[in-house]
Amino acid sequence: MTIPQLLLCLSLSMLCISSKPTEKKDRVHHDPQLSDKVHDDAQNFDYDHDAFLGADEAKTFDQLTPEESKERLGKIVSKIDEDKDGFVTVEELKDWIKFAQKRWIYEDVERQWKGHDLNEDGLISWEEYKNATYGYILDKIDTDKDGFVTEGELKAWIKKAQKKYVYDSVERQWQEFDMNQDGFISWDEYRNVTYGTYLADPGRPPLLFSFPDDPDPDDGFNYKQMMVRDERRFKMADKDGDLTATKEEFTAFLHPEEYDYMKDIVVQETMEDIDKNGDGFIDLEEYIGDMYSHDGDADEPEWVKTEREQFVEFRDKNRDGKMDKEETKDWILPSDYDHAEAEARHLVYESDQNKDGKLTKEEIVEKYDLFVGSQATDFGEALVRHDEF
Repeated sequence: MTIPQLLLCLSLSMLCISSKPTEKKDRVHHDPQLSDKVHDDAQNFDYDHDAFLGADEAKTFDQLTPEESKERLGKIVSKIDEDKDGFVTVEELKDWIKFAQKRWIYEDVERQWKGHDLNEDGLISWEEYKNATYGYILDKIDTDKDGFVTEGELKAWIKKAQKKYVYDSVERQWQEFDMNQDGFISWDEYRNVTYGTYLADPGRPPLLFSFPDDPDPDDGFNYKQMMVRDERRFKMADKDGDLTATKEEFTAFLHPEEYDYMKDIVVQETMEDIDKNGDGFIDLEEYIGDMYSHDGDADEPEWVKTEREQFVEFRDKNRDGKMDKEETKDWILPSDYDHAEAEARHLVYESDQNKDGKLTKEEIVEKYDLFVGSQATDFGEALVRHDEF
């Protein structure tokens, strides 16, 4: 999420602070299903195509001829074979499937990389990230420089962002009118530039600017605390401790739930969000309060009652009435069934002609229709659907 989007969300949350959530908040990080299609190879290989390529990429193969599909598949196999020994193992195939399924994460990192690698050296230092994230926009929003972003300041910034074209127009014209470059525009300067040339436009109206007054700063959002939290996460992602992130480290910073060595920080941040009394634990009321606001209602929805039971029966494993770090980790980062590994084993089993437990490029291309689609497989499935009809 970009900073403007984040700040917009913050403003909406401030304005709607008393409203009751309509949906249950889910803090649990699940691995998504590899495909929303049924896994039935007797009917088609659509599930396998989605799993191997990702759903969006799989669709592009359906438009290719079998020869084109095989050619592109061969190039992909070369990427999967990480150690370049001429074989694709179950582990390499599993890693590829996980990459294909989480391609959006890497695309997100690519989008954000350019905005944070300010000196374009191929690395992102903490100073670069801090300056790009907090030093530019948030300093502008925090107009009184008290370290807090109030609702009034946020509202003023959003209005300014929505009218950016006005300010851009002023910027473009400013250089033209401020003839002596003293940072001011006198009437004489404006008159001479506007009426003293052939570009005169007497109908152009003047621009007036005003911003709302700041409310009580006690209602503000302390972005300095937010920056401290980001710095802690940045340092955790930075494996070599040089305060400079490689692309891989920056990915771990933006998406910590995807990296084993970052999972402790995910748990810590979650506990800090929910632990309102600061005792280092999450009790039952804090657990429920993170999901649901009573807002004066005596009756709780049925799902809230279920969550209370879940806390007592399953979350609080040692029955001490609260969740510690390990219990919280088991809750938000469960050890799910590894769909990628299961699919990798399935693909190897179906394609491994000599049963040596690994695949050659030739074995994969030979069974290309299991891995990727083509016009032929798409047409064949259409015939099956027609016959069924």
